[in-house]
Amino acid sequence: MARALILDSEALNALARARERPALALRARAVLAVAHEERALVRVPAPVLAEVCRGGARDAPIDHILNDRGVVVAPLTASIARRAGALLARGKLSSAYAVDAFVVATAVEFGAAVIATHDVDDIKRLAAGFRDVRVVSI
Repeated sequence: MARALILDSEALNALARARERPALALRARAVLAVAHEERALVRVPAPVLAEVCRGGARDAPIDHILNDRGVVVAPLTASIARRAGALLARGKLSSAYAVDAFVVATAVEFGAAVIATHDVDDIKRLAAGFRDVRVVSI
């Protein structure tokens, strides 16, 4: 396992809403367990919260994951935002892929990182060229 495990929206949702996504939840929990065993940092890029949080009681499962499993929200810094923009430009992608770009840019900040996602193709496209960033499917 790498130094950090980065959870994208699907991975976080799978962990938080296991009853709605049992197969994804099983794979996400397995990846998270390995990260904990390896003492890797587990991070959720702040922009991911915009995709999964809607306010009120519906956010309780997300909050539970963020509070109880050593999962920490990684702040969106200017450096990460600029790197995400460069990734979008390099891939000739629109801002519709911005959150994916923030996920990859966050992983790059950690050096050796694994991104857990169900959106493997888009994440791999953005992460191309970063040898220390691996993408695992949940």
